[in-house]
Amino acid sequence: MTALARIFLLACLLAGCTRQAPLPAPEVHAASTAIVFATTTLTPFEPAAEEPAPTAADPYAALSIPALAARSYGGGQLIDLGSLGSNPSFARRLISYPSDGLTINGFVDIPQGEGPFPVVLVLHGYVEPHQYQLETYTARYAAAFARAGFIAIHPNYRNYAPSDSGPNLFRVGYAVDVLNLIALVKAQAGQPGLLQAARPDALFLWGHSMGGGISLRVLAVGADVQGAVLYGSMSGDEQRNFAHIRDELSDGSRGLDELSVPEDILASISPAYFYERISAPVSIHHGDADAIVPPFWSRELCSQLQNLGKQVECYMYPNMPHTFYGQNDDLFMQRSIGFFRNLIP
Repeated sequence: MTALARIFLLACLLAGCTRQAPLPAPEVHAASTAIVFATTTLTPFEPAAEEPAPTAADPYAALSIPALAARSYGGGQLIDLGSLGSNPSFARRLISYPSDGLTINGFVDIPQGEGPFPVVLVLHGYVEPHQYQLETYTARYAAAFARAGFIAIHPNYRNYAPSDSGPNLFRVGYAVDVLNLIALVKAQAGQPGLLQAARPDALFLWGHSMGGGISLRVLAVGADVQGAVLYGSMSGDEQRNFAHIRDELSDGSRGLDELSVPEDILASISPAYFYERISAPVSIHHGDADAIVPPFWSRELCSQLQNLGKQVECYMYPNMPHTFYGQNDDLFMQRSIGFFRNLIP
């Protein structure tokens, strides 16, 4: 994208592995409208062997979880591009930051007051890039976190205007954008500037749908975050994800490049083979009427993490679709905020 095009777009914005055995019957808590899964014992994943260092002859090696874990992130600055509005609770600012030579845009909601404030990265799900708007449906969740005293940062990822375009096979590019953002937040938190009121030791992930899948990859890479909420999340099994995208979420034209990758390489790219690397506590939420992402995927993930001895809590919301509404949406956010607050050092 040319500098002139980016200026025009910014001006517009400023104006405007394997399937597991079935779970036992869930335990229902009478005081809650959600379901918390009982612990179960399943056969654990066998981790994939460590991959060799990437070579020019292997176009997929840099996409593997070990390769992503071995490289460095950050560099540059998170830049304040101006106000998107304010209210008595928080101010919203347009931002940009560098990610592997690309310029990524987004916004940050900063609570009124001196802080210091914990930080949550609010990761949106799939929206057709030509339909995407920076203040998309997840803006209301960012606002809820800001009202609760969190600095909420919403990156819009590469290939979503006005951000630059770049490689993104298996959506690894999106995860790299988030990993670079995490490194920048850690470096700038508490320093003079936009993130002076941020706490570097209290950084969380919140991801819906595709954003949940991005969060799973970031967690498997081993990013230094204190916790993550996964909301109607995509699977950590990339063969499953892209077969579902091809067969259920498109006309059969999407997901073909990913499904053409050899099976052993696919395993090295899939977070599901590396859940043992996850160290941060995880909170899983899914609507049992979700017609976009199968609720079974979250049930399975819950059991897999429990079986690995990870700190995880899991909720199923009766009659809720892929994006919640009403009282269940309020309950979900209360739980998300409470989960993060309990993890603040």
